[in-house]
Amino acid sequence: MLNLYDTATAKIRLLEQRKPGELSIYLCGPTVYGPPHIGHGRATLVYDILRRYLEWTGVKVRLVSNITDIDDKIINRAEREKRPWLDIAQKCESVWFESMARLGVLRPTDVPRATEYVDQIVGLIAELVAKDAAYTTNDGIYMSTSVVKDYGLLAQQNIDDMLAGGGDRTVFGADQKKHPADFVLWKFSKPGEPAWPSPWGEGRPGWHSECVVMSLELLGEGFDLHCGGADLRFPHHENERAQAVALGKDFAHHWMHNGFVVDTEGEKMSKSLGNVTNLPDLLDRYDARAYRMLLLQTHYRSPVKVGLDNIDASVNALAGVDSFAARTNSLSALPDDATLTAFRTAMDDDLNTPVAIGVMFDAIRRANVAVDSGDIKTAGALSAAVREMCVAVGLQLTVAEVVDGDSQAKAVALDAARAAKDFAKADAIRNELQTLGWLVETTKAGTTLRRA
Repeated sequence: MLNLYDTATAKIRLLEQRKPGELSIYLCGPTVYGPPHIGHGRATLVYDILRRYLEWTGVKVRLVSNITDIDDKIINRAEREKRPWLDIAQKCESVWFESMARLGVLRPTDVPRATEYVDQIVGLIAELVAKDAAYTTNDGIYMSTSVVKDYGLLAQQNIDDMLAGGGDRTVFGADQKKHPADFVLWKFSKPGEPAWPSPWGEGRPGWHSECVVMSLELLGEGFDLHCGGADLRFPHHENERAQAVALGKDFAHHWMHNGFVVDTEGEKMSKSLGNVTNLPDLLDRYDARAYRMLLLQTHYRSPVKVGLDNIDASVNALAGVDSFAARTNSLSALPDDATLTAFRTAMDDDLNTPVAIGVMFDAIRRANVAVDSGDIKTAGALSAAVREMCVAVGLQLTVAEVVDGDSQAKAVALDAARAAKDFAKADAIRNELQTLGWLVETTKAGTTLRRA
């Protein structure tokens, strides 16, 4: 049985299933106003690994992950670029799913969009107003957090510390708020902005009301697991929870948050800070599996730095796994039980993928020794276990393709251009190879080519 750290109780505990054999998950999805960065890639990969592992163990997973397709950041970009806001949202959503597909992330079971649930959001806000849990100001309808006695549960901090953190979105807003932690549920629209009707005037939903409505509408009360990045604990997830609590609804039973991707100074990567590495650019230069491998070797709750050294190391690790797959491709046997038991034990212990992947690499080492010694029975059982473990975490194995002489010569020329610091020539050769259908991976050891 899978045990996961629960943010609400600050303990590793059993991930209970509302219905045995099934698990309902809500994952906060993107606000589509620009290309995804590698922090987004980490979040989706972590929960893709979780989902795949659960399904590998026989659990039926329903994963709901939303799209925030109306937001101040979308509107601001539309104004800057003199473009329709919906055009930006739709094109950025397309880029998002293209990147997720390249990462090998399974599409969510349901992908609700905020603009599809405006009527339900208005209904929820009306209930809060009727219960005196919300009030009107000059710029919108605000939630009164004082009605929620345990407000701050997910942050596990005092209110002053929480407000000083705040996440990417601004915590402080209208001067008429009754308490600094109160947050907007409905924003009155300004002239020229997109707007929907409501009993209080035309406007649009606040960010924190979207997910509580969509999760309850699609998964129902008491759903099993709510997920997202650590930066969403407060204010976003806390504010979702506050609305449900104020309405007397049974909300998520377990809360899971992944750690940040940090830059070289240890600062969280985010668009607002400007220290973002563009995910599509990363995928253009490296085998997408390398990022999954890197994250598998890092515990999901720990921060991770993504740089040339550890990406290169992941590329090399993949090469070793692929070589092993090619070497043992003809072997057929039942998976080694002891190896899979060790793997499951690690995964069930708060999704401890570093230990689990260690089990896999140890199995590869022992299988290679068995092949060398002619012990085909042992090698077959271990190689079958390796393949099962790869399926469980979504790590696709590939058998290396022979690179033709002309393409290999271009790769050598690319390395020579880089050594001569002729980066324009190197980029031109890279582009030429990519046009020929090669994924061009350049590490300290040189350039290697794989089929994209």
